[in-house]
Amino acid sequence: MAANASSRNINRRALVIGGSMSGLMTGLTLRRAGWDVDIYERVESELSGRGAGIVAQPELIATLRGLGLDTRDLGVEITHRRIFEASGRLAGEIECPQTLTAWERVYRLLRDAFGAAHYHRGRGLVSFEQGAAGVTAHFADGGREGGAVLIGADGLRSTVRAQCLPDLSPLYAGYVAWRELVPEEVIPPPVHRELFAYMSFCLPPGEQFLGYPVAGPDNDLRPGRRRFNVVWYRPAAEATELKSLLTDARGVTHVISIPPPLIRHEHIAAMREAAERLIAPRMREIVRLMQEPILQPIYDLETPQMVFGRVAIMGDAAFVARPHVAAGVSKAAEDAAALATTLAREDDVAAALRRFEAARLAVGRRIIQRARHLGAYLQASRHTDEERAHSERYSTAEAVIAETAVLDFLYA
Repeated sequence: MAANASSRNINRRALVIGGSMSGLMTGLTLRRAGWDVDIYERVESELSGRGAGIVAQPELIATLRGLGLDTRDLGVEITHRRIFEASGRLAGEIECPQTLTAWERVYRLLRDAFGAAHYHRGRGLVSFEQGAAGVTAHFADGGREGGAVLIGADGLRSTVRAQCLPDLSPLYAGYVAWRELVPEEVIPPPVHRELFAYMSFCLPPGEQFLGYPVAGPDNDLRPGRRRFNVVWYRPAAEATELKSLLTDARGVTHVISIPPPLIRHEHIAAMREAAERLIAPRMREIVRLMQEPILQPIYDLETPQMVFGRVAIMGDAAFVARPHVAAGVSKAAEDAAALATTLAREDDVAAALRRFEAARLAVGRRIIQRARHLGAYLQASRHTDEERAHSERYSTAEAVIAETAVLDFLYA
């Protein structure tokens, strides 16, 4: 066992695998509950959530405040949503106050709070083993660490989940998202007036375009320094179009996602050409300003269990929902809070983890189901009667503007 663990109470030591937001929230909540926590992140460099905007749901804000973090100036406050026809006509507007922020803003808040002493970069998990007394994690650098519990908070490609559930894989949803954060300063004034202060939608047939304001670089919230988060969902059949989109100029087909610099120019050109035909004029102008679009194939993942003895998976390692519910970070926050609560109340670690699983499995399943319903009309194909029914139900302008990125369904 590593020397840095020798003087610490192994019976109250947690090994958290994954140093992104889920891992950080887990580490902070467990530490406040009296646990010694070390976080292990496989990436050597500081993490980045390039191109990612976040809806800061009330559940996330409550968790951050519960950790004693300052949530003032967390993001851009909006009060209304708008939806436009392809002609540019305003088809609807509703009141929906929300806080919109960027991945980097929330990550930095958590990262600074956790500190550097027990955050280990460049340490990728290879495997783990467990027994009645604890868990031992083995890392790619040859080191090993021991603790009472191991938490897999390592996202969609979770190494922890792969060891526990080797046959479980992400399921492609049938569509992709083109994304980018466009600097506020380059947006022409007429476009800014119509779009920037709102969450704005446009619905080409079988597609969805939306945009909303978020913090700028270095969490800058000053007018003129913010960014406009652009997301355009488009259907893409898995065997044909998706494969082509994930194949770079050298003929290499990437798995799950493709780095933005490797996206072929013809695919970006086709996306831009489609914008000129399909979306509202002001939104076309936004697409013209996109410098290096990010391609994100949409997947979902639903785990049948979250706990395996002294090991648990949480956040996106357990459930990955399509983005339409905007629940990913909030779900991870509530996972972390529930885990800390059960471990604080129960001396038997395995029993505490089972209690945690009983509380969170149903929530994850409800989020997955809701996200599939909201995204059914975007799929390249709809095979079942249920998918066709949800496609019809949630493809209307009224449903999209009212139900996207709203978590009321969890408490109905």
